Amino acid sequence: MSDDKYPPESGRRRFVKGVVGGSALAGVTTTGSVAIESSTTDTGEGGGTTPYVGAEKVAGPARRAMPQIPLELDDDGYLRGVWPEVEEVERGGETVAVAETELGGRTYSSKWFQYCGAQNYPGVQPDADRDNYVRYSSRAPYEWQTEMEPGAKVHIDDLRGYESWGNGVGKSGVGKPARCRWRSEDLPKGEENLVLPVVLVRSSRIEAAARDDEWLAASTVQGTVAIFDKCTHFCCTPGFKETEQSTKFDAEDRLYCGCHQSVYDPFSLVERVFTALPRSE
Repeated sequence: MSDDKYPPESGRRRFVKGVVGGSALAGVTTTGSVAIESSTTDTGEGGGTTPYVGAEKVAGPARRAMPQIPLELDDDGYLRGVWPEVEEVERGGETVAVAETELGGRTYSSKWFQYCGAQNYPGVQPDADRDNYVRYSSRAPYEWQTEMEPGAKVHIDDLRGYESWGNGVGKSGVGKPARCRWRSEDLPKGEENLVLPVVLVRSSRIEAAARDDEWLAASTVQGTVAIFDKCTHFCCTPGFKETEQSTKFDAEDRLYCGCHQSVYDPFSLVERVFTALPRSE
């Protein structure tokens, strides 16, 4: 059993080797080595072994990193999640849709989000024509976000003040977060709960690291990173600087899952491999 299965309360920190470029100086790490974190079986069409980039799991019972969602900015300053290019390919004598594209020196695929049942959500179907704007969630755990209308598009200026923002949890100036959703508008009747949750964090650490890192330069916007917010343990939704409880587990400046105390580091974006679950036919 790993010593990190449940987070220590001793203040012990775990550091990541394999820093690329100037990331160490910025406090953000990315790694090029692929670690295998497979906990599912490759059964059925559409699943399989999948390299991806995510916020590193640093403590707790979660199985692996939570996937990153690449971002782009439209001409009016609104944030969109990038969806991979879709093409039809022949597999097993059938024509199937595949969403995959090259981005920042890595292969970005819709398979990144195929776990926790989300593989059957409308928003992650490869050829689904969905709204890619990142929109505010109905849950607003931060005082500033209570002023934003649920469902409204997130503007980059909404995250201004990130260099000094604080809410009494952990250090101020680490980063400014927002709770959001993605590719989840106008869901069919009976599927209204199949929302893809997203946590945004805008930070000067990410902004500085992106200057020297090909992946971060291609996948973040003005210091803003997006994480698909489903814990890889039991599919809960971790929060960034949301609760004082996180301080007990050295997670006050990280993504903390209050259900079973898993901790993820949004400033340590690592490449991992897991077995994506197949989509239902």
